[in-house]
Amino acid sequence: MARVFVITGPSGVGKGTLIRRLREAIPELRLSVSATTRKPRPGEAHGRDYWFLDDAEFARRVEAGDFVEHAEYAGRRYGTLREELDRHLADGAPVVLEIEVQGAQQVRGTMPEAIQVFVVPPSFEELRERLESRGTDDPEVVQRRLEVSRGELRQQEQFDHRIVNDDLERATDELVGLVREHLAEAHRTAH
Repeated sequence: MARVFVITGPSGVGKGTLIRRLREAIPELRLSVSATTRKPRPGEAHGRDYWFLDDAEFARRVEAGDFVEHAEYAGRRYGTLREELDRHLADGAPVVLEIEVQGAQQVRGTMPEAIQVFVVPPSFEELRERLESRGTDDPEVVQRRLEVSRGELRQQEQFDHRIVNDDLERATDELVGLVREHLAEAHRTAH
């Protein structure tokens, strides 16, 4: 029985790094590549990091019901394509979704069996420093992301699990342990 793991939290909290390390520890875990209307950052590739869609194509696909979830975040749209998720689940593989908090709440409604993990920064100030030091966004975009993050952090109690990303090794170990525990449970109940 495949499991779906939703990893969410504010922008800059380290979701991508934690998921990369999680997949190194549990190679059978598949990543569902999200779609976005934002432009690729240096080194990002279409279909590997994101499905990069223009606004019109994204809107058309929302209208067609192609998304499991979708949300607007800091002026850009993000979403999980149903076909992307279904492809992995049809193989019987466990899947991880790296999505925005708004999208994670939609998944809770459509896939209540999904395991939801909220990644928390050690402090709001640390989150600000991470976003600014990335150097990938203009100061106005960083400010918008921080404003959104305040509201997202207030919602963390709604999630099944919370992991504080204050130490990368410890946070990775906690996430890996959590996923292994749920996969073992799914395996036991399937047999």
